[in-house]
Amino acid sequence: MFGETKVYKSYYPKAAEIDRQWLLVDANGEILGRVATKIAALLLGKHKPSFTPGVELGDFVVVINAQKITVTGTKTHTKLTEKMYHHHSGYPGGLKSISLRDQLSTHPDRVIRAAVWGMLPHNKMGRHLITRLKVYGGAEHQHGAQNPKLVA
Repeated sequence: MFGETKVYKSYYPKAAEIDRQWLLVDANGEILGRVATKIAALLLGKHKPSFTPGVELGDFVVVINAQKITVTGTKTHTKLTEKMYHHHSGYPGGLKSISLRDQLSTHPDRVIRAAVWGMLPHNKMGRHLITRLKVYGGAEHQHGAQNPKLVA
């Protein structure tokens, strides 16, 4: 009775047991942060009952209508011009900046990719997960053969 310890085995999914699906997310009229958290959870596999932290169980996610996302804030019209995206070329004086409004008009996929990347782990696993994200500015995508299921 005393001294007996009961050991519970934890489940660790094998590579053959992981079932990856293709999911379709329509960003038309969605709020940027809300849709980014949904996408990050799908990439991590948190929607699956067999979710295990540190294991890549997530699905492939295709996002369409990235141009039509909305942002919220106290002054939404100034939010589009005040939010800046920065990147550096690696050379002295190579800091480039672009506003959210310009980024949405030229490269809408980068807006969603940056928001989702901020919600993923910043390590080798996160860099691998972001490769499963496919973002398109319009309604057309090239993954019809994978038959993605629409996520509400």
